[in-house]
Amino acid sequence: MQIALGCDHRGLHLKQLVINLITEIGHTYKDFGCYHDATRVDYPDFAQKVAEAVAGGEFDCGILVCGSGIGMSMAANKVKGIRAAPCHEPFSARRARQHTDANVLCLGQDIVGQDLAREIVKTFLDTGFEGGRHAERVKKIRALENRG
Repeated sequence: MQIALGCDHRGLHLKQLVINLITEIGHTYKDFGCYHDATRVDYPDFAQKVAEAVAGGEFDCGILVCGSGIGMSMAANKVKGIRAAPCHEPFSARRARQHTDANVLCLGQDIVGQDLAREIVKTFLDTGFEGGRHAERVKKIRALENRG
């Protein structure tokens, strides 16, 4: 699996943990930044880079990290074709993939600890989309994007 990664200055340390996990389990990634935590940056810039790379088909999915995961998800979801989900425990990560075919996971460094983050990421990456009745709902989400 090819994964696009990004964070703001508040998510740098957790993003590094995600990089280590992705490498450990054998996936590849591209890091779209940021690369330092000393200087404040704006999360929409990194959410856009990752979301556009995923929506463009270059990557299977994306993972974004900020303080809460909420700002990143809001920004990423503005890109057509993205279904970004802020997940703070494995259950929501599983449901995001099973029921909405989420293609971007958003994590909050201030909310989840390292062990929990590992569980969330593994769950997100290991869970597939169920299709069926959920496919019809995702189709309706796509239709909303086209109304814009």
